[in-house]
Amino acid sequence: MLNDEQILDLYWARDDAAIERTSEKYGGQLERLADRMLRAKEDAEECVNDTYLGAWNSIPPTRPVHFFAYLAKLCRSLICNKLDWMNAGKRRAELLPLTDELAACIPDPVSDRVLDAKELGAALSAFLRTLPQESRVIFLRRYWYTESVKEIADRYGIGESKVKTTLFRVRQKLRTYLEKEEIAI
Repeated sequence: MLNDEQILDLYWARDDAAIERTSEKYGGQLERLADRMLRAKEDAEECVNDTYLGAWNSIPPTRPVHFFAYLAKLCRSLICNKLDWMNAGKRRAELLPLTDELAACIPDPVSDRVLDAKELGAALSAFLRTLPQESRVIFLRRYWYTESVKEIADRYGIGESKVKTTLFRVRQKLRTYLEKEEIAI
């Protein structure tokens, strides 16, 4: 299996094998991400295939430093667009209850200081850099990759109660951090 740099070289050379190698290496992870959020196999497959197209169209000129993170970002954007479309008018999709878990940490949209997504993303990134690696990884696995508590516990060989406790504490720290940064909650 090729490493990320070799796959990126294929994109830069405009070699069709780039997509096949990307699928071999990261297809399963992207499919799980899309399945978790969309809950419909056909929609998930469409988003993953569109992710490959998005990578093909954006590499070059972009040369991502963290290839999987780049792909996951493309995929999540497509998933969010699909969910928006499915939720328009009478169309409905089953959404994950993760936002309820984070509701106490997300800025209040009616506050005096409204952040745009980029500003909130920068604040969240800065916060995550303050966390120990284990806490950061558990948080990202839950809220970025939408893994269940059980999946995270199984992945890292820890108890579900430890995952739940870690997530609770990180959410509390996030709330405190956002308050300190004067981001309304």
